Amino acid sequence: MRGITQLARNLALVALLVVSNAAAAPAQGYKVIVNASNPTTKLSRSEVAAFFLKKNDRWSTGAAAVPVDLAEGTATRDAFSKGVLGKSTATVKAYWNQMVFSGRNVPPPEKKSDAEVLAYVRNTPGAI
Repeated sequence: MRGITQLARNLALVALLVVSNAAAAPAQGYKVIVNASNPTTKLSRSEVAAFFLKKNDRWSTGAAAVPVDLAEGTATRDAFSKGVLGKSTATVKAYWNQMVFSGRNVPPPEKKSDAEVLAYVRNTPGAI
């Protein structure tokens, strides 16, 4: 029974969050996931964008939101930037350059592979 519970928790980790505005962001080859301890099951595209652009840094529970991104230049990152953020990866990079230069914020950490992103989300409370 304990093995089944652990399996369920691991599966919850990789559960797809339903992006409410799916018609505006058709399947692009990416999934938005959260840490298994996060009770969130549904987010709108604008809510996901706010986390990744760090315009919102808290979950509805009050816990810190910790976004993580794939490395620049990956097809998945490009599709996510366009489909969810509504910007090209280059435009997102320019946004972060401006934020860093002005001392307002830093971009989410970048991971080189899907496996690294999954490991980060699995091991980081609040991660998305």
